Amino acid sequence: MTRPPASKNRSARPKLGSQRSSISTQKTEILINVYDLLPPGKLSSVLWFLGSSLLHTGVVIKSLNREYAFGGHDRPGISGVYWTRPSQEPPGGTFRCELLQGFTFRPDHEIESIIKQVSQNFQGTSYNLLNCNCNHFTSYLCEKLTNRAPPAWLNRAATIGVALPCVVPREWISPPDHDTADGELLEEDEEDERTSMLRHEQTRTHSFHGSFRGDENDGWSSEGDRRRRETGKGKGSLRDSEDRMLPASERAPPPHRHP
Repeated sequence: MTRPPASKNRSARPKLGSQRSSISTQKTEILINVYDLLPPGKLSSVLWFLGSSLLHTGVVIKSLNREYAFGGHDRPGISGVYWTRPSQEPPGGTFRCELLQGFTFRPDHEIESIIKQVSQNFQGTSYNLLNCNCNHFTSYLCEKLTNRAPPAWLNRAATIGVALPCVVPREWISPPDHDTADGELLEEDEEDERTSMLRHEQTRTHSFHGSFRGDENDGWSSEGDRRRRETGKGKGSLRDSEDRMLPASERAPPPHRHP
């Protein structure tokens, strides 16, 4: 009695190697880029050694080749999440190190969906140097993507500032000013490849759409919103949710104007 050829059964089975290859292509590195916001010198060196530096961080999604961060602005109903090319130093910042936060096996479209959902929780007008800053965003997004929190020392300066505001050096809260960060606000990325600002669904109820022209009172939901924008010239007038001056490194880039 003859047996049927075994080769047919073997060909019907998926190869283990191809399964591994398919899985490995979905593995994406999640990195954290760390920047020191204090000028190079003795103070910044000592604070870095103690793990208490004033830091800016961004989350790098390797498969997208983008670095996502959070900054403040004065446009109600619009997220402050934006992206830049990886390792692009913020104004006044010095690159310190790159941390491997972990990996995700989600496809790119799911990663982008998570970023959009997270961005809705980080409105530009809610930015606060101590309670809701770029490092809070980094921690939140990293936990969503990798299920683990980044190192606590990344935001230690803000933690100390909340607990002991009287002993925090002025430089920790207001480093030297520079030009506004050069990045792309996220929701505009869907409208034009050159831009990237994520807009919250709440924008449907506002008449202000990122233009700086026209009546300066249009779209402002409260007197506090207006006050954060008025008085002062140019970049120096932007403040956080508790009326502290925002350093340029913590300001979301302005929206690109479309023709």
